[in-house]
Amino acid sequence: MASEHVEADNAEAIITRIEHKSRKIESLLKQNKPVEALKTALEGPPPKTKDERCKSANWIAVHRAIMAIKDLDSLFFALDPEYYDILMKYLYRGLSTGDRPTCDQCLRIHERLTEKAGLGCILRSLADTVNTV
Repeated sequence: MASEHVEADNAEAIITRIEHKSRKIESLLKQNKPVEALKTALEGPPPKTKDERCKSANWIAVHRAIMAIKDLDSLFFALDPEYYDILMKYLYRGLSTGDRPTCDQCLRIHERLTEKAGLGCILRSLADTVNTV
């Protein structure tokens, strides 16, 4: 019972951080800085959380940034390789939604990301058990 309470407290703290991050993402998108918004969205995913509220709230923030990306050349010019694996995980999350515009955008980015990062990126994202998206 006590561990459930700790998990709930931790979930509330994670949700608060995600809300702050979401406001920053929205601000960057309003400034027409979609790549910076995506970088911000990809930073600090909730590690090993089982709380679906945390995962969903973070996905909404990342999804907003992913959907704002128009120029893939600019994206991959500015995005550091350290973000590639976590981006791949979120692309698979997007593909799992079945939403046509989301899937189209995720496939478009997936193709370029695989060209840029190689097949190892796919394997690392699938094997990653720390970053739960």
